[in-house]
Amino acid sequence: MGAGRDLATGERRALSALLGEVGPAAPTLCAGWTTRDLAAHLVVRDRRPDALPGLVAPPLAWWTDRVQQGVTRRPWSELVELVRSGPPVWSPLGLPGPFDAVDAVEFFVHHEDVRRAREGWTARPHDPERDEVLWRALASAARLSYRRCPVGVVLRRDDGSEHVARRGPRAVAIVGAPGELLLHAYGREAVVVDFEGEQADVAAVRGLRRGI
Repeated sequence: MGAGRDLATGERRALSALLGEVGPAAPTLCAGWTTRDLAAHLVVRDRRPDALPGLVAPPLAWWTDRVQQGVTRRPWSELVELVRSGPPVWSPLGLPGPFDAVDAVEFFVHHEDVRRAREGWTARPHDPERDEVLWRALASAARLSYRRCPVGVVLRRDDGSEHVARRGPRAVAIVGAPGELLLHAYGREAVVVDFEGEQADVAAVRGLRRGI
């Protein structure tokens, strides 16, 4: 398997184990969602292609919401097992190749959504393979996430490498490990990053509604 597929598989397994540990009513970083809601979202993503358009097209969100609400009523142990086992053989998401990086990001972010909703969380230690997969994925994700920012945004990892997320007359640098930068781009506040720039510009970046 490639690095993206390896990461996606590992994050899926780790998230499934954590879901089993914390139970269906634990908080997450996804606003308004418990772990039951998050697990249902992942099952829908894996197994209900008819509901996927509503994740990105607001006029179709009603159908996605209806399907997901139905899935949330399944027994908790069944939901956890469905997350763990992944998409069925007929699903494009189950094929190696173009979706590997997407899956890696999806399960990394949602694993952290559960980890970081608990007291005493810490950032993960560096992992070269994971960092490279997430850094590559961040290049395109960041341009979407910060596209409405009124100032420039540069994402700088701790080795000095950079992605220009938003060009502008003044730039704020967000500095951290690739996983932390990715989580920030996806709208999470429970991250370990530093900001470099003028105070007003940093405030503009911090106040931006981010997300893909």
